[in-house]
Order: sequence, then structure tokens, then C-alpha cells
Amino acid sequence: MTRKKASFPTAVYASARGEILDAPELAAAGRSGRAVLPLDPADLIPLPDGSELYFLPEREPLGFPGPSRIPAPLEGTAVAAFLPPSYSVSALAAYRSRERAPLLPLYTYTALCWYRGALHVAAERVEEDVKHDPASFEDEELEARIAALRARHPHNRLIEHLGSNCALSYGCANAKNLFHGRWECPIPLAPACNARCVGCISAQPDSPIPSPQERLAFVPSVDEVLEIAVAHLDSAPRAMLSFGQGCEGEPLMQGELLCEIVRAIRARSSRGTLHLNTNGSKPSVVARLAGAGLDSIRVSLNSAREGPYTCYYRPATYRFADVVESLCVARRARLFASINYLSFPGFTDTEEEFAALCELVRETGLAMIQWRNLNIDPDAYAETVGMGEEPGFGLRELRRRLAAAFPGLRHGYVNPPRETWGGAPRASPSGERRARDEAGRSL
Repeated sequence: MTRKKASFPTAVYASARGEILDAPELAAAGRSGRAVLPLDPADLIPLPDGSELYFLPEREPLGFPGPSRIPAPLEGTAVAAFLPPSYSVSALAAYRSRERAPLLPLYTYTALCWYRGALHVAAERVEEDVKHDPASFEDEELEARIAALRARHPHNRLIEHLGSNCALSYGCANAKNLFHGRWECPIPLAPACNARCVGCISAQPDSPIPSPQERLAFVPSVDEVLEIAVAHLDSAPRAMLSFGQGCEGEPLMQGELLCEIVRAIRARSSRGTLHLNTNGSKPSVVARLAGAGLDSIRVSLNSAREGPYTCYYRPATYRFADVVESLCVARRARLFASINYLSFPGFTDTEEEFAALCELVRETGLAMIQWRNLNIDPDAYAETVGMGEEPGFGLRELRRRLAAAFPGLRHGYVNPPRETWGGAPRASPSGERRARDEAGRSL
């Protein structure tokens, strides 16, 4: 990296030899939707530890010469950053695609620049909890820990899947937690899904790019789950079991099994948090789960509007109204309810999306928004949702507006265990009758 100084953020690019260089004569550019804008120093932070840098093939980086507001290409290859968990991206890499540019894999392409003598990115940390930080995972003993748990339960397919695939191959933080005996432990259940998300990370049958993860190929038994679940709840600090992982389809499609598992776990342990990550497609199952003993739920959304949601999720057996109803069911059952908000600069921070999100928060009584970056080729997403030409007003500003409008709304990145909820509502396993009533109204 060159060490030339400038008083403003400058563009970076990759040379033909793979070196990352800066262009001190060009102000750094970032992308908001389809628009290319100069990067605002107020939106920049030093490149976080654990980040990865990617070359963007057949894409020319853009910058702004002098006072010009018209971006100019640089010779070389565009570069972007992929950030570790807990950071919300506020601008994407700005580039001009050549005609033969391939579709980009499923990552977030954060705007990168040179500023104040170091690489910076356009992002903001949105999570105080360090449980997903790369520094929280010292993996020297991981393989030995996986082998030890396998030896205790040699026929448990779930342990094999979470060890070999998730912890070792994918580097899944939650899968590693199982073997470290702490925090959030994943319990994948569902090989199938009732949506066909454009950016699905476990199934890309119609795309030229491969999915970064391989989907679960079996349905675990109740006994296989209990061998993991009860011991983890009884011994792990801030213990949590989460159903619905990136390595599976939709857990609500295994609704009867899931209810049986939740009841069986709660019959054996009252400790810890039972949590569901879901697309919210089956509100009647959500109601039954609340009665069985589920504590919290997180529903994934790319948009608070039906049109863009449907274009991205491509639901096969449900509608956007079912997703909203699942959140309303969660509120009435006193679950801790959050959304996994897949954000995209220039789309999420538009006035239309902000208004729809405010209405969703009011209607559902959300406790939390988890700010997750949408991993997708930016041009592909712009086409998918029909994005306009105007830039957004900024994700930092969006969170500021939400904080002003909903002072009690929590913001973060990871699923919080119930001991951190404070006065937020939570479910009670004793609410079986109320939940059955909810299920009847939702059918």
C-alpha cells in the first residue's frame, strides 16, 4: 500500500500484480443504490480486524477528480471489503462494470478507501456484544473439542454436521460455541424451504454462482437434539439454543417436530433462551411454539414493503401478510420479537422504506432490529427490487430517526439472551392455552 497523504479519503484499487494502491489525486467514491457519491469522512471507520479484501473482477474502480461531481474510472481492478459481524455497511464499493463482468458471489461489497494513513471503510458498529467478534474465537482446541463430543455421541448426525461442516468448513461462530460450551448453540432441523430467496446462502439452483454453504440433508431426531440441547442449556454461560440457521431451509416447515422438541427441552431444563430464526411464514406454528415454551423469535426481511419483499424472497406457499401476522402473534404471546433486517445502502434508507418500517414497528410492537448486511451482487439486487436512481439518506441517519421515533426499540446485530432483555416482554411456557387460542385465530 502506498503511504501518500491527503486531507480527504482517496480511492484505492488493485494493480495488475495484485497490489492494493491508493490514488491520491482522486477522492474516494461509494455507492448508494445505483448512485455514486463521494465518501463522507463522517461515515468512515478504520478497517476492522477480521475483515477480508476482495478483488471485483472485470470492474473498474471509480473516484472523483478534484472538485468534480462526476466519477472517473481508474486503471486497475475495483476492491471491496467484507466485514466481520457487528458492523452495518453504509456505502458499497463504486465501480464501472465491463461487458463481460461475472455475477459477484454472495458477499457484501463495502466501500474501501485510504484515509489518515490507513485503510478505512464506510460502516458503523451496531453491536456492543463481542460474542461474534473474530477475537472471541481461539480455535486451537476446536478440533479436539469436536472429536470429544463426537466420541460421547458417536451416532449423533447433528453433532457431525455442526462439527465437520459448520464449525470447521464454514467457520460458523454459533457452531463453534456448541463445542466451546458457551453462548448461542445452533439447532438446524429443516432440509427444505418454502421460499426461493435470490440471495439464499444454502441453495442457488438457478444461479451461475455456487451457494457458500451446503444445506442440511437430513431431519434430526428428538433424541439427537436433546443430546446437545439440554447439556448446553444447563452449563453454558448466557445459554441459548437457536433454531433456523444458514445451513438449513425454513424451520417452520418442521413445525410439529419443532414443537415437540421445544416441549421436550423445557420438560428437562428451564435455563437459557429458546430462540427461532425464521421467515415467519406460518403464524399458526409460531403461536403453538410460544405455548410450548419458545422465548424469542427473529423474522428475516429485506424490506418492510410487500413488493420488494416478494421480489427477493419469492415465497412459494405464503404471503407477506403471513410474515407480519407472525410478528403480531409473537407480540400477543409476549415473545421477544426482532427482525433480521437485510439492509442495502440506497434502498433501506429511502423515505418510502423508512415509512413502511415505522408502520411495521408500530403494528407488530417489535423489540429489536438486527442490522444485517445483504450479501449479494449490488447490480443484481438493484434489478431484483427495481431500485431507483436516487441515493438514500444514510443508514446512520435512518437509525437516528428510528431512535427518535421509537425510544424503546433496541438495535444490534446478534440474538440477545433473555437475561439481557430488561423489561422487554418474554414468553412463558405456562401460556399454552393462550397460544392455542392464537393458533386457532391464525389458521
